[in-house]
Amino acid sequence: MKNGVVIIGAGHAGVQAAASLREEGYDGPVTLVGDENELPYHKPPLSKTFIKDPAAQPQMLRAEIFYTNNHIDLRLGASVERIDLSARRLELAGGATLPFDAAILATGSRPRELKLAGAELAGVLSLRSVADARAIRELSGAIEDVVILGGGFIGLEIAATLRLGGPNVTVVEAQDRLLGRAVAPAISAHVRQRLEAMGIRVLTQTTIERLEGVNGHVSAALNSHGERLPAQMVIVGIGVVPNVELAQAAGLTLSNGVRVDGQLRSSQPEILAIGDVANYRHLFSGTDVRLESVQNATDHARLAARTIMGHDGHYDSVPWFWSDIGDMKLQMVGLAGASDSTVVVGDVADNKFSVYHYFGTRLIAIESVNRPADHMLGRKMLGAGFSPRAETVAAGADALKAALAEAQKEAAA
Repeated sequence: MKNGVVIIGAGHAGVQAAASLREEGYDGPVTLVGDENELPYHKPPLSKTFIKDPAAQPQMLRAEIFYTNNHIDLRLGASVERIDLSARRLELAGGATLPFDAAILATGSRPRELKLAGAELAGVLSLRSVADARAIRELSGAIEDVVILGGGFIGLEIAATLRLGGPNVTVVEAQDRLLGRAVAPAISAHVRQRLEAMGIRVLTQTTIERLEGVNGHVSAALNSHGERLPAQMVIVGIGVVPNVELAQAAGLTLSNGVRVDGQLRSSQPEILAIGDVANYRHLFSGTDVRLESVQNATDHARLAARTIMGHDGHYDSVPWFWSDIGDMKLQMVGLAGASDSTVVVGDVADNKFSVYHYFGTRLIAIESVNRPADHMLGRKMLGAGFSPRAETVAAGADALKAALAEAQKEAAA
């Protein structure tokens, strides 16, 4: 591979792909192209510690010397404008080109655009990059009222963080509960109760009709019930869309992202797609998914490197996620979409409990609040394909561990 591998996107997926190529013994050229000028950084802290602490700096994914020592050509502030498949090269803004033997699309996703009157006003922000986080941090220290559109993970993380800093915070969610697409109703209700105890106002089954401004800066949000909500900052957290424009222009097959096979190859085998932008048949759930998580991004990257090196393994990682919302550490493993029954263990009043999701007799997901041991044991159980009976779950961790050990012993025999 004289032209080597070019990775488009320098987030969690792209950086891990570059690292994994070297770890797998790839000795050809590796070029990592990122459109930000910052060294690649961790994104989860942006909605929490970074916007809370004026002195906080981005947490680098890898030190700068890592790229030098591993002969990774890191191109920061570079934008790819086109993939020329026939010539196997990338065309960059400014006219430069990058030839490749294989390319990895790690282009991620971006916040869904708010299409409302007033969306263009200053003070209407979303969070995806460190530049966004800096803007939120700077403005949050000079205002009294924040309205957050969307009751998903990112919106609630920001809501809890900003509320600790003093502003009045209102969360507006169109669905009938918070985190409605992500967690069980019991956890939704618990999260709402804890946030409201912090002084955060939560409005569900509510939308925003328009934003109002004074001198070009947002001043209020008018909701679907006719109420005017004061807001000197509005944060848009209504979901994300995958960055598929390059893939679409190149003629790759799309389906809520770039469609890839079990080895993360797109419809053009020399182009792989990983992380938020990749849609694939998940072996764990048997459904087509596009997952937005650090775990998915990094595990994808490791497999993409092995695919380029000629290995034939398929993606079969058990998905897991986390979110820190105020004093709640939410940890999720598996995919609960098909759940038809649940078992709740722990103490909801003590802010420490877990919800075990079943489809028939099969354990398919576990959602935990401040119960990290449940989460870790859950990852082991789902990874082993072990489904304990509901009464074993209710009996506690020791019973679960014993049942898992016995199942593994029988499987080995």
